[in-house]
Amino acid sequence: MNEAVLQVCTMKDPLCAQGIEHKLLALPGVHHAHTNAVNGTTTVHYDEGAVTLAELEAVIDDCGLRCHGESLPLHYGGQTVHSRPAAAEHDHAVADHDAMAQPVMEHAVGEHATHDMVHDHAPAEAMDHAAHGGHAGMTMADMARDMRNRFLVSLVLTIPIFLYSPLFTRLFDIDLPIPFGLDPDVLAFVLTTVVVIYGGKPFFVGARNGLKAGVLNMSVLVSLSVLAGYIFSVAATFLFEGEVFYEAAAMLVTFVLFGHWMEMRARSGTNQAIEKLLTLAPPMARVERDGKEIEIPTDDVQVGDILVVRPGDKIPVDGEVVSGSSNVNESAITGESRPVKKEVGDTVISATINHTGSFKFRATKVGADTTLSQIVKLVQSAQSSKAPAQRLADRAAHYLVLVAVFGGLITFLVWYFIAGADLVIAMTFAITVVVITCPDALGLATPTAVMVGTGLGADHGILFKDAEALEGPAHLDAVVFDKTGTLTVGEPQVVELAVAGNPVSEEGLLRLTAAAESGSEHPLAEAILKSAGERGLNDARADSFEAIPGHGLRAEVDGRSVLIGNRRLMDREGINLNGLRGKAAEMASAGRTVVHVAVDGEAAGLIAIADAVRPSARAAIKQLQELGIEPVMLTGDNEATAKQVAAELGIETVIAEVLPGDKAAKVKELQGNGQRVGMVGDGINDAPALAQADVGFAIGAGTDVAVETADVVLMKSNPADVVTAIEISKATLRKMKQNLGWAAGYNLTAIPVAAGAFAWAGITLRPEIGALAMSGSSIIVAFNATLLKRADLTEISD
Repeated sequence: MNEAVLQVCTMKDPLCAQGIEHKLLALPGVHHAHTNAVNGTTTVHYDEGAVTLAELEAVIDDCGLRCHGESLPLHYGGQTVHSRPAAAEHDHAVADHDAMAQPVMEHAVGEHATHDMVHDHAPAEAMDHAAHGGHAGMTMADMARDMRNRFLVSLVLTIPIFLYSPLFTRLFDIDLPIPFGLDPDVLAFVLTTVVVIYGGKPFFVGARNGLKAGVLNMSVLVSLSVLAGYIFSVAATFLFEGEVFYEAAAMLVTFVLFGHWMEMRARSGTNQAIEKLLTLAPPMARVERDGKEIEIPTDDVQVGDILVVRPGDKIPVDGEVVSGSSNVNESAITGESRPVKKEVGDTVISATINHTGSFKFRATKVGADTTLSQIVKLVQSAQSSKAPAQRLADRAAHYLVLVAVFGGLITFLVWYFIAGADLVIAMTFAITVVVITCPDALGLATPTAVMVGTGLGADHGILFKDAEALEGPAHLDAVVFDKTGTLTVGEPQVVELAVAGNPVSEEGLLRLTAAAESGSEHPLAEAILKSAGERGLNDARADSFEAIPGHGLRAEVDGRSVLIGNRRLMDREGINLNGLRGKAAEMASAGRTVVHVAVDGEAAGLIAIADAVRPSARAAIKQLQELGIEPVMLTGDNEATAKQVAAELGIETVIAEVLPGDKAAKVKELQGNGQRVGMVGDGINDAPALAQADVGFAIGAGTDVAVETADVVLMKSNPADVVTAIEISKATLRKMKQNLGWAAGYNLTAIPVAAGAFAWAGITLRPEIGALAMSGSSIIVAFNATLLKRADLTEISD
């Protein structure tokens, strides 16, 4: 099953997203479709043999919402503006009309970056659209400016409309003189016509697109309200005697434009993390071709190319170092602030920054296959997915539109035929009900929180795969950790040295042992050599080497006889351990592998080797316990070793000696006790347990299978990030509840007030005030979501 993240332009209204989803799900081979009106993307899971990407794009186009294909980072052949000749005629028709467009390049960072990208990458067709006043190539900043311009023009024209209106005369008992003796209604007609046509155009186009997609959206309600007031006033001016309310239609347009301008500015702050990701890749790469070093566009790099990286360069694509060495800052991808040493054979990641050294590497992943592209796709997919609460909100929003239309009609009938109010009053109440019931805030309540939450996670090297994965950690009762590679480093390390005092010192013991082990490929030998190298004790070399199967080895170093192995070897060779025997037993009881060393026939010392505990693991366990979440260790190691590590970490619940195939069953047992369980792992044998858990956390350095199976990916391979993920989840869930509570409360309170239920107490609303309240509600929801960025998160370095 394939997944595509499609960039959709001209989508402003959350209800338009529902129309796209319904149309896509009707196609054979489409399993899931999630549309996010906030970031303008649609994520589709489909069978490639049953439906093509072009057919998916055509369905979106048929809804009146221009699709620009898959969205990938710039410079990877994934510019979100790209030509699709088959849809050219349709694109011209749509692009010329829609001022509500979600921008094609909305993820660009800053106006200057956007300007460069549009002019450097947009095809002539899209440039032609922009040049002729269309919105197909506009950014979010462009769209906000367009809304601002329409608002300012409408505001300038609305002021005189209001000053010469019957409403102004009644409110202030002032009858202003009309210049040149013009009829005030005719003057209001001319000015309001400009406001309705120019200022209201985005809503009329949005209404057309909504109806084309098969949904009644916010633009339909606004258009219905504006046109009802405008047409009634025109008829009262030229066809029959009656009071007009041009000011209501003009102010309605003006206030909704102002609200959408402010909303766009607030929403533009919800997706800064993905904006940064989309522009991280360098535009050019330095490649060796035919023995020469040349610069080419990153998009043209091929797998197998040799690339040259100099100090300060960004790494264009993923690859493997073939010569040279340096320190690379990978914080943009993993969130790890400390530079990582890169030598021959090490992998490098696209969009990371080289520090002081120079090196060459072979490209292994380019374009959509790079780590950066996969991260962007994962984050976009998560942001386009729907939180469980959003499904309920979507249904409520759909019914609220029907309530708005029928509520407005019923309000008019009640006031005109039952209450006996005049036509203008009945129309005023009806239009106010239609406007104020718009479910825009309800549709934005959870998508804005999801976008900020997933973006916040990406900033900290935590990738949530979808909205459910973002919500899940907040509800966990227990977190199960695989020991090796998760709570521990995952490779043998020298953790303790003990010397007899004679014939060598501690440094001498490690130096001689490392020299003797230099010819061995055993994992324990690698641990000893690494420890010696870190201390600068790897200068000696063995003159002879003899392996003793099942026991150890014998070597000559600097003219001294060195015997290394287990206790059986010492006993066989008649080496008296003296006081070291008790120390060796103590080390072994702690779950450590003990290497015995004798020099010139005398016991020299002991080297304890173990899989060391990650420095961040202790703090992570403590933080989980403070959150009321039970940490559990799950391991295949023997019980003594497992309990020793657990005691060091402060974990009380230990499940040891578990076969790889039984890990999922152990997670299921915990779930059977009524607990919601998270599982943290890094290996292939962890994949079934990750899938069984309510939330699976994959250590980013683990296997592809584990990462693919999990719900949350911890890019820094730091178990402490489990705590950060839980904190982000809890904070996001709070914002979702706050937004949904505000949006629902607003509608429940506003509808009866707008319908005139409290008119007896002098409490009424006019359409323009209703429009301002409706827009303000959406602004509050978007702004509240951006406050997630200020969440107090735990930072624990490894």
